[in-house]
Amino acid sequence: MKKFPVALQFYSVRDEAEKDFFGALKKVKEMGYDGVEFAGLYGNQPANIKAWCAELGLVPISAHVPFVDMMENPDLLADYSLIGCKYVAIPYLTEEYRPGAEKFGEVIEGAKLLGAKAKELGIQLLYHNHDFEFTKVDGKYALDVLYDTVSADLLATELDTCWVRVGGEDPVAYITKYSGRAPVVHLKDYVGSKTENMYALIGIDNGGATANAKAFEFRPVGYGCQDFYSILSAAEAAGAKWVVVEQDQPSMGRTSMECARMSIGYVKTLNG
Repeated sequence: MKKFPVALQFYSVRDEAEKDFFGALKKVKEMGYDGVEFAGLYGNQPANIKAWCAELGLVPISAHVPFVDMMENPDLLADYSLIGCKYVAIPYLTEEYRPGAEKFGEVIEGAKLLGAKAKELGIQLLYHNHDFEFTKVDGKYALDVLYDTVSADLLATELDTCWVRVGGEDPVAYITKYSGRAPVVHLKDYVGSKTENMYALIGIDNGGATANAKAFEFRPVGYGCQDFYSILSAAEAAGAKWVVVEQDQPSMGRTSMECARMSIGYVKTLNG
């Protein structure tokens, strides 16, 4: 199997990144990660982040940037170009922009606009799915509608293997389906199954309700229900360039950094 470079989605250790951005980057590099995918810059200047990554030998491969923020200010993409990111992903959609809602069409048109702007800066725009894209629109999954409508040169996939499975589909099959259009694959593990208010686990959409953590729990990679040997094999066949570890909330009584260390330790047993 191909030895993939492995990045950590910095959202996984956001508690540490918010307190000490450089220190968190340093810990991630020392664990053995090759790169980082950002989810906010926490007030740090792009030039400083670029310098810190260069100092540490950590590749700033990509970033998650909210769709609404990019639409309001497409020039935000220039910050990530300065840092050196090769990819920027639309990470999540609030309810009014989701499939079946009034503004889903704006997501499709916005992806075209943002994809073109990103391309001018040497960045590939990605779309990072959750489970709600596995709602059908005119008989087809909304995720497929998005990728069928926006050309591959403007929008590539960042398939989140946890959310694909929670959405009722096989991550391996979906990675394979988008062969040649899947440069970055998210490795995410979990136990349990889809439950009401589950987005409360990532601090959003809870409406004051509490998710049933016993029914669904994020886990370090290799400590849940996913078959990562098959996922990595599919990613290799699909032409993926990077894999990204993400854990939305720490679990198993471990800190976020401890979970990140457990994940890279497991990935190394499979990777190459």
